Order: sequence, then structure tokens, then C-alpha cells
Amino acid sequence: MQIGFPKGRPTIASEDGSYAFSVGLLAQEDFGGFLGAGPRGNEAKGNFNSFTQNARRLRLYFSWRYKDWVVNVTPDFGSSSVDGTVGLFEANLNYTGLRNTTLTVGYFQPRMEEESAERSGAFEFLERPTIVDLVRNIAGGVARFSVGGEHWEKRWLAAAYFTGQKFGDRNKDTTITDSQTGGVARIAGRPYVSKDIDVHVGAGATAAFKLNENSSGRNYTFNDNMEVPLGETSLLTSGALKDVSQIWAAGPQLAFRWKNLLLKSEYYHIGVSRGNQPVGSNLPSLGFDGWYVAANYTIFGHPRAYNPKIAAFTSPGVEYDFDPAHNHWGALEVSGRWSVTDLGDVASQGGTGVNGNQQTVWQAGFNWYPNQHIKFMVDYARYIVSRSKGVSNGVNVLGRDGNAIVARAQAAF
Repeated sequence: MQIGFPKGRPTIASEDGSYAFSVGLLAQEDFGGFLGAGPRGNEAKGNFNSFTQNARRLRLYFSWRYKDWVVNVTPDFGSSSVDGTVGLFEANLNYTGLRNTTLTVGYFQPRMEEESAERSGAFEFLERPTIVDLVRNIAGGVARFSVGGEHWEKRWLAAAYFTGQKFGDRNKDTTITDSQTGGVARIAGRPYVSKDIDVHVGAGATAAFKLNENSSGRNYTFNDNMEVPLGETSLLTSGALKDVSQIWAAGPQLAFRWKNLLLKSEYYHIGVSRGNQPVGSNLPSLGFDGWYVAANYTIFGHPRAYNPKIAAFTSPGVEYDFDPAHNHWGALEVSGRWSVTDLGDVASQGGTGVNGNQQTVWQAGFNWYPNQHIKFMVDYARYIVSRSKGVSNGVNVLGRDGNAIVARAQAAF
């Protein structure tokens, strides 16, 4: 038997390497609050705590391997933006016997966006941009039934998955009579790379060929918080979309690294087809848009590097662990991001109308890594929500804006 800690994970393996079992960890504890988010006029207050805490992700990664077959099971004790929610991150079977290829079946997170491909432990900010969260959950997202795979080379990656419903969908809604089917695809490349420069280009696409059908039909609502994971009231919404036949999204991904500076941007268009059901309602199709632009600079430590296995950039490297006595301070980076999501289209359709709004978020933050397993984050967010005439959870979101300051302590092994 062999016992070791590759990449910090406790691992037991057979002497010939055929069998292996490992346990990993991702623990994220967030704390902070909102400024200037109080009610105005007759508005309800909503859930915007001046100070609160949230266990964002508390994952235990269990992995069993026999030769080229790998089983991953990952419970998550912080699986929502609401503290105390327990769920499943993944439970899947993988085959790795083909060169630079992984084939997967089971509950998985198929990734079509560069931001998601980075993995949640390596984010520049506490959470993904809103548009990324919206499109990834159309036919992907955490614990989505998936069948497919991905192949990578030094200069490119291609991935495609057929997907179904999410883990727990039918438990949450016992009236579902026809489960969702969809697909996710991504292609990415590095057209130019040198010691100081990395250029990333790519594109992602996702589609729900049909949605879960329940006692109310096939309906869908886009909504999200303002990229602050403290269990706050969601301000961005499309309103309830009725009689939805299909939803799709697609868009480009661009990134450029020059020495310690990294620039990234993604844009996605969302298309919603309605009607054409057995009792179709002949509603017009809808189109929504969103994008973000982000900049990151590594002040000290190794800059973010490109990982061709995931076609994304990873966390800064720590040359020496934090040790003030020897003038070692780990790694430090500063980031800024501008994010816009517009869910407004077709101003009025009667009882099945679209009453969406637009959200803009400006963020700035610092991330400090005292060693390769520990991370501390501090983010400031300025959010502006406009163009809504509706009410969400008792909060009039017309023109509401505010500020948030949130910190995170993270451990990852």
C-alpha cells in the first residue's frame, strides 16, 4: 500500500497503482453586508443584511479509481447562496483510458464558459458574473445529469455533453411529468503563447431542447442575485416566462495575459422560443444579453497561468509560504470587473408578459494566498438594477441600487 498527499489530498493506493482512494476539500465561509440598500418610499426592505454570514461551499470530494475508471461523489454542505442548505455537487463515473480525454456519465457540472472552467476555488471574485450563472444553468450547472466528454491538447480543447434534469428536480417538484433534455458544448484554443503572453479564444453553447413539464406546463424564470453570495433578495428577473418550448445561449470567450496582467471577457445571447406546444399560445420569441469585462493583476507571487487541461486560467502561484520572519508573504492579486445583464424584451404580453430588468455590477477585490491551500478574499460591489416595473419577493426593484462589502476565508485540498 502507498499513502501520500498528492496536491494536499490524503490518498491511499495499491502498490501497483491500480487502485486508489482520495478525499479532497473545498470550504468557503463568507461574511459581510450591504450598504445603502434600504427601502425608499413604499418599498419593502427585502433581505439586505448590514452584516451576516454564509457557508457558501462546503464540499468533500471522494474519489475512487481502478486503473482507467474513476468514480467521483461530492456532497456539498453549502450548496446554495442560503446558509444551511445541503445538497450534491457531483456523482459520476469517468473513463480516462484515451489520451487526454475524459468520458463522463452521471451527475456532473458540464462547463461551457471560461469562468466556470476555472473552478470555484480559483475565482477572481467570490462568484461568477451574473450572465455566466444564468446561461450555465439552462442545461448545465452543478449536479446536472450528463453524458459526454472532453479532449484537450496543448493548444485546444473540445467538450460536448448531452444533459438532463438536475439532481433533486423531481423531489422539489413532484408534479414533473416530462423531464428536461438538453446539451452543452465548448471549444477553446490558444492561438499564441510565449513566456510572457497567453491568448485564449473560445466559444460556448448550451440549449434546453425541452424543459421540465409540470402541472403548470413548461415555464421558466431567469433570476439571480447581484453577484454577492449572502442569501440576499434577488433583484434581477425576467419575470415568469410561460409556454416555453426551447431555451438556448451562445457566445464568445476572450482572454489575454501579459506577464502579471490578465484581461478576460465573455458575451452571451440567450434565445427563448415560446408556443408550438400541443396547446401552443403563439407567443413571440425573446432575446436577452449579458457580458462582463474583467482585469486581474498579480502584485506578488507567480501570475495566473493557463491550464490547457481545462482551457482556463488558474490561481496565482505561491513561491514561498507565508513567513514574515523570512520576508515571505505568499501571493496577492487585485481584480476589477464590470458586468451587465439585460433581461428586458417585449414590454407587455398581458398575463404571460415579460417584465424583465437590467442589472449592472461594478466590482473590485483583493485575494491573498498565504500558501497554495488557503485563500482570503475581500470584494466591494456596486450594483444598479433598472428598467423594472415589477415586484420581486415584496421588494420594488425599480431603479434600486446599493453597495456590498464581503470577505471570504477558503481552504482547498
